[in-house]
Amino acid sequence: MPEVAIIGVGCTNFRGRHPDKTYFELAFDAAKAAFEDAGIDKADVGAAVYGIYNDFFQRQYQPDAFVHDYLGLPPIPAVRVNTGGATGGSALRIGYAEVASGLYDIVLVLGVEKCADCFDYFTKNPVPEVLRAILYTSDMTYDNPIGRTAASGFALAVLAHMQKYGGPTEEQMAKVSVKNHGNALKNPRAQSGMKITVDDVLKSPKIVDPFKRLDNCLYTEGAAAVVLASRRKVAELHPKKPPIWITGLGAALDWAFPGNRESIAEFHGCRLATKKSYDMAGITDPLEQFDLAELHDAFTGTELMSYEDCMFCEPGEGGRLIDDGTVWPGGKLPVNLSGGLIGCGHAVGATGLMQTSEIVWQLRHEAGARQAPNARRGLVQSIGGTLCAWTVSLVLERMD
Repeated sequence: MPEVAIIGVGCTNFRGRHPDKTYFELAFDAAKAAFEDAGIDKADVGAAVYGIYNDFFQRQYQPDAFVHDYLGLPPIPAVRVNTGGATGGSALRIGYAEVASGLYDIVLVLGVEKCADCFDYFTKNPVPEVLRAILYTSDMTYDNPIGRTAASGFALAVLAHMQKYGGPTEEQMAKVSVKNHGNALKNPRAQSGMKITVDDVLKSPKIVDPFKRLDNCLYTEGAAAVVLASRRKVAELHPKKPPIWITGLGAALDWAFPGNRESIAEFHGCRLATKKSYDMAGITDPLEQFDLAELHDAFTGTELMSYEDCMFCEPGEGGRLIDDGTVWPGGKLPVNLSGGLIGCGHAVGATGLMQTSEIVWQLRHEAGARQAPNARRGLVQSIGGTLCAWTVSLVLERMD
């Protein structure tokens, strides 16, 4: 019997920049929406978990303390989580543990990022320092000096996968971009809704082989929040909206140095975290048992590899699912109806919580034009770090 439910979610618009908002004002907007959605007051919250990835983005060390102040939550305890692109999912995992352990009946989990303020103002033509800030989370002995970025790191894995399995092809990756940018057109919170073609993607400027510009997500400013509650508290509150239960949860931290891995052609940590969540939730046939999924598509090739890591298909067959329509809207298992990171945007600390909010709206049948019919069970996947070092997998179900 699941013991932890999501009773409220809130999410700001994901935009290239919110010039009128500080990071703690964005956090406030998401928390306020989540509290209203849950039908609770901040006084009901026993603890908070904050997902904030990069101090440089906010130009502030320990920004969680200022978020906590602005939300008016002192003196309740709070903790900050940072696991790269998996930060939002990891924050949810810690919040889940605090509720499931019996420490608290209600926990706020909130992610926020304000990366567009990260500029170098000392040059004649200021340029974003976002990539430089991210490089500080890579290995400072080898990776950083040679300038390896997130894109080049993931490109290595995709190229290794291509070499081992013969795919995915660049055309299949382009279809992921077309799908996710198109899905974002139906999401009013999304940054990058676009109607594009495969040819548009293939002709966009190359970033690093095999990724073109339209194969990449954009960094984004935004915040998202989730309110978790114990089974006892759900019974006491009688929420007006159906609680969405966390029935499966898995996590893994793979080798940080890719050379320590047996292979970089697969994301072993992703597969391990997913299997843990499936075992906990009783998932034996994900393609049949899930109604939709939100997967971490920082790059198109990563989404295709995730089809395999999430066991929607056999290794090397991810491209088939984008070719045959399985993962498109109206397909057997639509993926990233929110637009994903590519279409909605990647506000790193908030991304996993945005994905979770999308699944909650879908399972409550509140997703409007992008609604998956009769959705009852969904999957959220958060991955981050060099070549997916961190992974969190979350199974969500509506059980009324």
